[in-house]
Amino acid sequence: LARHLQKEAQSQHNNSEFTEDQKKTIAKIATCLELRSAALQSTQSQDEFKLEDLKKLEPILKNILTYNKEFPFDVQPVPLRKILAPGEEEHLEFEEDDEEGGAGAGSPDFFPARVPGTLLPRLPSEPGMTLLTINIEKIGLKDAGQCIDPYITVSVKDLNGIDLTPVQDTPVALRKEDTYVHFNVDIEIQKHIEKLTKGAAIFFEFKHYKPKKRFTSTKCFAFMEMDEIKPGAIVIELYKKPTDFKRKKLQLLTKKPLYLHLHQTLHKE
Repeated sequence: LARHLQKEAQSQHNNSEFTEDQKKTIAKIATCLELRSAALQSTQSQDEFKLEDLKKLEPILKNILTYNKEFPFDVQPVPLRKILAPGEEEHLEFEEDDEEGGAGAGSPDFFPARVPGTLLPRLPSEPGMTLLTINIEKIGLKDAGQCIDPYITVSVKDLNGIDLTPVQDTPVALRKEDTYVHFNVDIEIQKHIEKLTKGAAIFFEFKHYKPKKRFTSTKCFAFMEMDEIKPGAIVIELYKKPTDFKRKKLQLLTKKPLYLHLHQTLHKE
């Protein structure tokens, strides 16, 4: 929701039914949603942005066309970073990343607040059913050190590219070294393996921030099919964007042996 509101707040005047003041309010609501998301994922005990705070935003959003009071929280819209709704990155790029040569211009402090992850907890177990936890260990890339705020979007799709579970984003990577971006983060697949349709696949889209264009872009993707679900380590190949959820026209990212390194754990009652 934060992404969709942010996008609306940044739309050009002619394409929007909102006034500039209304857009500022929408952008502030998006900021509050991100703060709440970050608070929910924080391991600290104190909630920085509480549920009661979030509830104060509901009447504002419902009456956005007539709301003219002061905003209840002292937050700023995030004007620098263009946050796109899921799946929209692909329509904006046609050039290759390699032409950019060193994206990391300027000090890291210049970049706006990071988009928090959207990881979901493990589902309750059911007798005879199997749940899958995937640990994303690291991804190998020749320009790993130049990727700004890299994260991975994980989705489960059927053969037609339709989502079978909610989409999840990892937090920004832990560290970058040599030709690897390290994550070491667990993803809980939001459906029992036995309930996934035949031909389904789990997709991993590697995304990073482009300061020149001020938006987050997909660099490459990988996927795992149902017959690859087994306990232990697995490495899967990286493919060129745009993400092909139907798996019809796959092109390897490079001839070099670069992979996404995963570790699978199966939980069965």
